[in-house]
Amino acid sequence: MDAPTTTSAGNDGAGGSSWFTSPSNTPVEPAAEHPVVAPGWQQEAPQGHRSASEEVPERIPPAEEPARLQNPVQAPSAGQHAAPGPFAPMAGQPVPPTLQQNVPPRSAQPGPEASPDAIRIRGTMAEVGPIADKVTSYFYALLFVRHPELRPLFPAAMDTQRDRLLKALLTAAEHIDNTPVLVEYLQNLGRGHRKYGTRAEHYPAVGECLIGALSKYASAIWDPETEAAWVRAYTTMSQVMIDAASADELRAPAWWHAQIVAHDLRTADVAVLTVRPDQPYPFLAGQYASMETPWWPRVWRHYSFASAPRSDGLLTFHVKAVPAGWVSNALVHRARPGDVIRLGPPVGSMTVDHTKDYGLLCLGGGTGIAPIKALVEDIAERGARRPVEVFYGARTDHDLYDIDTLLRLQQGHPWLSVRAVVDQQVHLQLPDAIRPYGPWAGYDGYLSGPPGMIRNGVHALRDVGIPAHRIRHDSVEELVVVGDY
Repeated sequence: MDAPTTTSAGNDGAGGSSWFTSPSNTPVEPAAEHPVVAPGWQQEAPQGHRSASEEVPERIPPAEEPARLQNPVQAPSAGQHAAPGPFAPMAGQPVPPTLQQNVPPRSAQPGPEASPDAIRIRGTMAEVGPIADKVTSYFYALLFVRHPELRPLFPAAMDTQRDRLLKALLTAAEHIDNTPVLVEYLQNLGRGHRKYGTRAEHYPAVGECLIGALSKYASAIWDPETEAAWVRAYTTMSQVMIDAASADELRAPAWWHAQIVAHDLRTADVAVLTVRPDQPYPFLAGQYASMETPWWPRVWRHYSFASAPRSDGLLTFHVKAVPAGWVSNALVHRARPGDVIRLGPPVGSMTVDHTKDYGLLCLGGGTGIAPIKALVEDIAERGARRPVEVFYGARTDHDLYDIDTLLRLQQGHPWLSVRAVVDQQVHLQLPDAIRPYGPWAGYDGYLSGPPGMIRNGVHALRDVGIPAHRIRHDSVEELVVVGDY
């Protein structure tokens, strides 16, 4: 899809709505059949999980308001927290729930075969990288002043939102020449944006303000060719998201209401919640969902399913309350049976390939044990006898809040082995605990827990002979956790 010819907006970000064509709502077929290729895009072969805690966003400097704006957007006050909004980077849900879900792996730096558009777009991102906070703050200031009707789609506090936008742009820039990877990422984003109320007509406004912000802060390298490259790229990418959302609307709701039917406080800060969706909720063991509580509207956090799909349709989540965590503290300390939450669509790729017979080596740290337990149940329900080795990490015995459930599963299934790794007892971090055992070359690796554990776990699994393409976990950038376990 070609973008219309444009003229430069100048550094003040001004520009008319004629910059971007009004996107259509006609769904397209899957990317495999109809790849979206903009001018200069090259098709390449596609490249080859998260604890139930939530992150406390870092503070970002106040927005630098555009000089011409009369009603600047104020920076969030101290103590406020942001949540993903309609145009925040999410990946996973492959990229839908937040612009950040399932962020594809980073590609190499642009080489001699990179397209001219890719070179210009990556050059822009390199130019604005050191002042990313100013760029994103300016973008949102433009957006909310020019299009105040869009403000309700975003959380009250915007600090985390700014960071997510930048990550989404970086992801797109890195994969602009890899159509299959980028299309999958964008389709997930488009589907995930539905729960925020995002509509097709919102995308042109976002594009104009985005280019206005980039042109201001990348003025040293900005020229008509760079602007045209961004227009082509954004027009194509937004259309992919719009088409994915339109197609998804025909088969699934934007969100599900779910009533809490059980609330089991396992420790002072960990609760196991069981909820009943108001309509069928299809998902796979190992995936996760975004969740919104009635106490913090428009603030969504991600939680892994702690069981395989059940015949009664109930869903279980493990939630750890973290300092200053709005959603996690509400779910652990305030929620009660009868309360109703909202769930976004299921996402994540830490699932079992049942066409293979490899064993499973699973490392779960803290509440990261939730999706691991779901994977074990999934194997058991299918009657498979492939070996499954589970290493359950915690700081103290008290933190092994779900060990009894796993040990009962072990008693009923001889192919399952469960080992607890308690830091204070063995003085050994979870990933390193696998080294004395094995061999592991015939296993697939699964990691779920804090970002640090996953980073170390990937290295540990590769060191013991598991190939990188057989190590599964959610993108570290998506992990909504704080600290270690």
